[in-house]
Amino acid sequence: MPVSPIDPTSTRAWTTLTEIAQSFSPDFRTWFAEDPHRAETFSFVAGDLHVDLSKTFLTEDTMAALLELARETRVEERRDAMLSGERINVTEDRAVLHTALRAPRGSEIVVDGENVVENVHEVLDRMYEFAAKVRSGEWVGVTGKPIETIVNIGIGGSDLGPVMAYEALKPYLQEDLEVRFVSNIDPTDAGEKLAGLNPETTLFIVVSKTFTTLETLTNAKVARAWLLDNLPGGGGEDAVAKHFVAVSTALDKVADFGIDPDNAFGFWSWVGGRYSVCSAVGTSLAIAIGPDNFADFLAGHRAMDEHFATAPAHENVPLLMGLLNVFYTNHMGATSHAVLPYSQYLHRFAAYLQQLTMESNGKSVRWDGSPVTTGTGEVFWGEPGTNGQHAFYQLLHQGTQLIPADFIAFANPTYPFETEGQDQHELFLGNFFAQTKALAFGKTADEVRAEGTDEAIVPARVFTGNKPTSSIMAPYLSPSVLGQLIALYEHVTFVQGVVWGVDSFDQWGVELGKQMANELAPAIAGDDESLAGQDPSTRALIAYYHRHRDARPVHEA
Repeated sequence: MPVSPIDPTSTRAWTTLTEIAQSFSPDFRTWFAEDPHRAETFSFVAGDLHVDLSKTFLTEDTMAALLELARETRVEERRDAMLSGERINVTEDRAVLHTALRAPRGSEIVVDGENVVENVHEVLDRMYEFAAKVRSGEWVGVTGKPIETIVNIGIGGSDLGPVMAYEALKPYLQEDLEVRFVSNIDPTDAGEKLAGLNPETTLFIVVSKTFTTLETLTNAKVARAWLLDNLPGGGGEDAVAKHFVAVSTALDKVADFGIDPDNAFGFWSWVGGRYSVCSAVGTSLAIAIGPDNFADFLAGHRAMDEHFATAPAHENVPLLMGLLNVFYTNHMGATSHAVLPYSQYLHRFAAYLQQLTMESNGKSVRWDGSPVTTGTGEVFWGEPGTNGQHAFYQLLHQGTQLIPADFIAFANPTYPFETEGQDQHELFLGNFFAQTKALAFGKTADEVRAEGTDEAIVPARVFTGNKPTSSIMAPYLSPSVLGQLIALYEHVTFVQGVVWGVDSFDQWGVELGKQMANELAPAIAGDDESLAGQDPSTRALIAYYHRHRDARPVHEA
């Protein structure tokens, strides 16, 4: 592997793409009219996913140039290095092996002389055993009652992945178990999530690799105090061992908290938080959906990993989607990307992708420390259809910004309702099909006039079309399919990072604000000397807080 990344702007392919973009004028009506096989040519299969890229900006020329860009920037070479356990996270000198979390038992990936797959399955076995005990009622609280509610305490990747998957897989949940998620240090979050719970039947899972994360440890201490204050007879410190488990490798700190180290599930430095839902970070999910479904979830990830590793470049869906995003961002001026799942179960999917994509590729230096030579990253955002249609689709259809969009849908509903002879899922999918069609083909002024529209408002009714969309469909939203979707976007993000030359696996930008928050604590608490050392704006804001802070909690005022 080269020490320095390839500067994409120095490649022949980048020059070709720049030339293409200068005269690029997408015309989906013409493209489809001239090529009746366009939908077939640019539709692909990856695992259980049917991916239609025919309404994107792929043409023979752009596709050839993008694939050449991948070759010149050595995307496949770096992919293979990642999968084999090389230390491609160079700023932290770490391997990047979230794919090892779903590697099949018996396979081998050696890091520092150790087969990490064996370690992964040792932890999975312990997770599954623990999940089975909780689900069956064998694991009981300190008063002998089985667990009814699990509270996952984490933040970032220790929260976003599990909560997104939990919401997405609700049809697979065990009926007598509920999982709640606490992440925000805002005391409202813990207060609302603890409300109405029975401490005798509540289990907390504290997720922090180092067991030092400020938000997580603060909320864990709140939960511990709540437990001990509300258990019959006070519970005693031994109650913590029956009502708390940890996902952490800092066993000494886990023990100091009161958690039995035997009930701590570890993970590894080569697992970034935003890639960690397949690890012990997913313990709450494994309890909620059961070990068999969690194994299916991992198998879905693995299916996409294998596709990315082995599919030919011109059929490799993560590679093509990642390269398209580079083209949109660096050559067509797009600054954001919408993800629009036509599934209410995926209502947290865009939030999950925000961390995955923006924490990974929101960088201004390359992995060798040199400045980037291109724009990097996009703002990922979105909401489920059809809700979004009544909120922001106006901007997609008639706004002035280019916003590529990924539409996701499933052929079969969980609830096959029918109203007055109308299959509700077909009505729902009608919107899915119609939106990508409308964005691609629009409506001309002549078509508007033909509807009898008054000439004065014809311009307001015109839709220019030629807005790029990708359509992703699967038969069902199953644990496996959810895993495939997650892994798809992991690899899309990876491809973009390699082309841009950034280290997609560090996140130093997260640290400065947290460091400053700790440094500001004395000033906020009333230390005049610390307050005097702040900048004028921060000093004034803290002073406002001091003037207006009421010692009484609002709900008691």
